[in-house]
Parts: sequence; C-alpha cells; structure tokens
Amino acid sequence: MGCDHMGREFLDLFEQWAESYDRSVEGYDEQYRDVFAGYDRILSTVADKAGQVVLEFGVGTGNLTKKLLERGKRVYGIEPSAPMRKKAAEKLNGRAVILEGDFLQFPTPPKPIDTIASTYAFHHLTDAEKDEALAKYSQLLHPGGKIVFADTAFRDKEAFRQAIEEARARGFHDLADDLEREYYTTLDVLASLFSKHGFSASFAQQNAFVWVMEAVKQTT
Repeated sequence: MGCDHMGREFLDLFEQWAESYDRSVEGYDEQYRDVFAGYDRILSTVADKAGQVVLEFGVGTGNLTKKLLERGKRVYGIEPSAPMRKKAAEKLNGRAVILEGDFLQFPTPPKPIDTIASTYAFHHLTDAEKDEALAKYSQLLHPGGKIVFADTAFRDKEAFRQAIEEARARGFHDLADDLEREYYTTLDVLASLFSKHGFSASFAQQNAFVWVMEAVKQTT
C-alpha cells in the first residue's frame, strides 16, 4: 500500500467524532466500552512514563495532553482535525501548543524533545507508514529518549481474527468494521519496526485491546 495518505483518509471520521469522543471514552458507547476500559489509567500510565518535553501525535480533544501538563511537562501537540484542535484548545486553555499535522508531516518542535507520545492513534498508519514514521522519530530523539504509545494491537494474527469474530458475534458491527478498516497490527511487527530504528521496546497489556508500548532509543 502506498504512503500518500498518512492516516488522513480517516479525517472525516475524526471530525464527526469530535463532539462525541469524550462520551465514547467514558464508556457511553457500548461497542467501544472494552476498547476504552481503564482509559484514564492508561492515559496516566503514558503520562507517567513520558519525559519532560513531549511531542504528542493525535492530540484529539486533549485528554492525554491535559495529564502531561498536570505533571509539569512541556507539550508540543500535533492534530490533523480542526474540530479536534478546537476542542483541545477549549479544554487546555492555551497551556499547550497544538499545531496542524500528522504522524508523518509535522512542524519540527522548536526545542529538543525527549519523548514522543500518542494514545489511540498509531493504528491510522499502515505498517509501511509506521516504519517511515519511526525512522523520523529516531532522528528526533537522542539516546535515552523514548516513544510511549498506547494503542490497540494484537499478540498475533489469530488474536486479531478472533477479536473481529467476537465483535460480530456480539452485534458490535461498528467495532468490527473499524478493526477491518484501519491498520491495526501485531506485537511482533511493532517490535521489529522499533528494533529496526534503534529502539528497545516493551509492551504491557492494558485491556482486551490496548497495549502501552515504551520504546527507548539505544546508543548507536
């Protein structure tokens, strides 16, 4: 698959979701309740693992950004959706810089960063695009810098297949369609990509779908 969309083919979906996203993460959408189980704890885990100067991709409505700021971190946020940026700006009261961009095309932060963070977003990229993105991030981070992502991923292809089948069996067709439409991947693929670009990665499962991935840049 080509690398010309960078996840932006889903932009219309993000913008439709801007008004209702926070209700979904709070568990009001039954189909996504398991995906967002422990959402606040997951965001706190990512924020706690992050360093002091953070480049955050897929800011959305600013939920992770808020937790990073509460911990005294400087945040440069990147978000492709104008309605999402507006929601985040309202929530954050101007305490973070939120700029237009995506995982592959984004303004270079004005100061050196020590962490790249994201939650519930990296799956918008194909595996080839994930590869391209991690190559860029490896150039941005010094040894000891880290990537901290939380996102849906699967132990293997069989677990992925079973998740789709279970969603269909429960009548959760929106969830099943989402799993089939976007670019969810497996832990071995992610581990291989992180290693390829000089990161040592670890994975911690948070719920039936989501894993926290912490990848530390190694000395070359």
